[in-house]
Amino acid sequence: MQGIRDRVAVVGMGCTKFGELWDNGVEDLIVDSSFEAIEDAGIEPKDIQAAWFGTVMSGMTGQVLTSALKLEYIPVTRVENACCTATEAFRNAAYAVAAGIYDIALASGAEKQKDTGFAGLGAAGGVGTFVEAPSPPPVQFALAATRYAHHYGLSYGELKTTLARIAVKNHHNGTLCPRAHFQREITLEQAINAPMIAWPLGLFDCCGVSDGGAAAIITTPEIAKKLKDDYVLIKGLGLTVGGMQGQLQDWYDFVHFEENVTAAKVAYNDAGIKNPRKEIDLAIVHDCFTITELIIMEDLEFSPRGKAPEDVAAGTFSLEGELPVNTDGGLKCFGHPVGASGLRMIYEVYKQLQGKAEKRQLKKADIGLTQNLGGRPGSFTCAISILGKRD
Repeated sequence: MQGIRDRVAVVGMGCTKFGELWDNGVEDLIVDSSFEAIEDAGIEPKDIQAAWFGTVMSGMTGQVLTSALKLEYIPVTRVENACCTATEAFRNAAYAVAAGIYDIALASGAEKQKDTGFAGLGAAGGVGTFVEAPSPPPVQFALAATRYAHHYGLSYGELKTTLARIAVKNHHNGTLCPRAHFQREITLEQAINAPMIAWPLGLFDCCGVSDGGAAAIITTPEIAKKLKDDYVLIKGLGLTVGGMQGQLQDWYDFVHFEENVTAAKVAYNDAGIKNPRKEIDLAIVHDCFTITELIIMEDLEFSPRGKAPEDVAAGTFSLEGELPVNTDGGLKCFGHPVGASGLRMIYEVYKQLQGKAEKRQLKKADIGLTQNLGGRPGSFTCAISILGKRD
């Protein structure tokens, strides 16, 4: 099987500010992010030959995109794959260019979640035969937190301190990012003693609900060289989808997410990554909850099993650490409009690789990874992208 490494380039990206954007419709988010990407790439809208639009609850069919951007009868595919939606739009556009079907494609993701009325993620579903108690996301991931502490012998205090350190890190990083939803420093004590949402997860262990949009212009390396010097190359892509194996198995451990592990293997193989902790310079991951980021560190081989708390305490994943994680604040502080988050993550890696991440710019940023996770422990969809500087 031929991989995608170095066969596709990202030449332009855009991202709106994330937050409670009451004065913006989904069309505004699409326009603002897409035209920033188009201008960044140095092209015109008429140069876009095809597009993939990701959204979960903010519109049906590709006409949401074509109407907003006034595109003339090009093929547009609306994509939905839970929290992996935006990365899925990016992946589809990338493979279409790699296949030689199109020379220039647009990947766009946008979500107007605040307008839905839900305090958290909407939980609509079809009629089925399942009989189960309501379990919103904080409850589902609280199970992983309690099991992790039990499995590795952490006391309640040790667990809460570890999770609080992740929250404090991401809040600090968010203050350095003008487009982030939450831009406020917090203390370790505030995070530990915050109101409980689903024991043991408190308020600062949970990401918020946001509006936002992000977009990317994707093309071939040959065309990219004619457009700009600081384009970025796709090194690897991975997507794996579980079949509820964990929910069906009594022995599921709740301290790892198999979809993370398998998607990472695909992306690492694509990119030729042998030692992720040493070879990857930054990672933007799906910290829907602080416990999720903790487990992701082990699933992606950044930390040995059971040792992520030690790396968190050592500052390994801080901006000054060995492997900075969520340099823009992550879902926790940048926000999580589901249909846009994956492209927002790619936007951060793109800017870091270009050396344009302003106050949060890393000294070394040659290879970056993004990771999305949609579902709940025992049943996930996971999408991973790895990008690198042009050779």
